Amino acid sequence: MKILFVGDVVGRVGRNVVKQRVPALRRKEAVDFVVVNVENAAGGYGVTPAVAEEFFRLGADVLTSGNHVWDQKEILEYLDRQPKLLRPANYPPTLPGEGVWVGRTAGGVDVAVVNLQGRVFMPLTDCPFRRADELLEKLQEKTRVVVVDFHAEATSEKMAFGWYLDGRVSAVLGTHTHVPTADARILPKGSAYITDVGMTGSYDSVIGMKREPSIHRFLTGIGGRHEPETKGPRFAAVLLEVDPVSGRALRVERCDEAEEP
Repeated sequence: MKILFVGDVVGRVGRNVVKQRVPALRRKEAVDFVVVNVENAAGGYGVTPAVAEEFFRLGADVLTSGNHVWDQKEILEYLDRQPKLLRPANYPPTLPGEGVWVGRTAGGVDVAVVNLQGRVFMPLTDCPFRRADELLEKLQEKTRVVVVDFHAEATSEKMAFGWYLDGRVSAVLGTHTHVPTADARILPKGSAYITDVGMTGSYDSVIGMKREPSIHRFLTGIGGRHEPETKGPRFAAVLLEVDPVSGRALRVERCDEAEEP
């Protein structure tokens, strides 16, 4: 089966890129399942119910997120009633939403998506390594096809996490830093891995936001409100091919292309 995972969507420009690319790519590559990270999709800060529904209309099967998922307060109630929008599973269980989704594709394959967050330079959460152990113990009875969005800052933590889960999941896909890395590969025990899928949004920017406020902050130590840049849109995703029986990754390929001006 083929799985398309789209990296962090930033603002309206990122949403427009998804609109242009995902339905066409799904048809062209005969994609069975689409996951999109949407934690910066609403003006660069979180996601709203309306924006989430837009992604579902465009063909996303599951939406993942990260530390910014809490930015839009109207999303809290939506998280409890929309199981296909995930928040990191290692936040406290008293918070709204879930960090795992399990379901069946149109082709009849059971799939699990797990959303976890790192702890290095990130808001304090429970240990993602131990939380992954707990979740996988339950998931192994349901499906072998498990895709993990690991939303983390430090490349070392992401790499360690990939090695830790190798052979136990179909893929460990890094998000959060908005810069695509060139290390997409299949690890020795069969898990696809990439340190960061990259950002779907403006690359004439500072991680998706207008350059001037970021430069001003580094020069002065004083920051203002950051807004998404609209120039230089780019699509960042990975296309996975997974054995539906064993759950092993057969292929992982970056889809990292600039949009037409």
